[in-house]
Amino acid sequence: MTTLLLDAEALYAELREGVRALLKPDSSLVGIWSGGAWLAERLQADLGLPGTHGVISSTLHRDDFGERGLASGTDPTHLPFAIDGRHIVLVDDVLYTGRTIRAVLNELFDFGRPASVQLAVLVDRGGRELPVAAAYAAARVTLPVSQRLSLAREDSGRFTFSVED
Repeated sequence: MTTLLLDAEALYAELREGVRALLKPDSSLVGIWSGGAWLAERLQADLGLPGTHGVISSTLHRDDFGERGLASGTDPTHLPFAIDGRHIVLVDDVLYTGRTIRAVLNELFDFGRPASVQLAVLVDRGGRELPVAAAYAAARVTLPVSQRLSLAREDSGRFTFSVED
């Protein structure tokens, strides 16, 4: 594992301000399991938003479900509010091919029809295979296809990045 020279905490501060600009009075944050859920949890608190954030899993709608199966340790989707007519800000750590976002949108629509859905990510690493774009990305980086960018959360709540070969 290699340490990437990306300051996850500084990018989080930028993401927080980007998400603040995306929010409407009736918006709800929904974090994509797992890194996006960590970010949404912290954003909910740091932005002083009422209520709680949602968590959504892409597992059951992935186009590679047959190969991957159910991931161990994956929490099921938990949306503690009605989706119909709500403005949703999806939060994720890294946007890459767009396949996770497609799966999450399918999962989200299983729960209702939102008024709008916007995507905010900590890092957009390019490499799209589907026509998916973030409304806000704190950073854009380019990595070789063989590398994976991962967000980690320390016990203190501090975020860090690592690159796996």
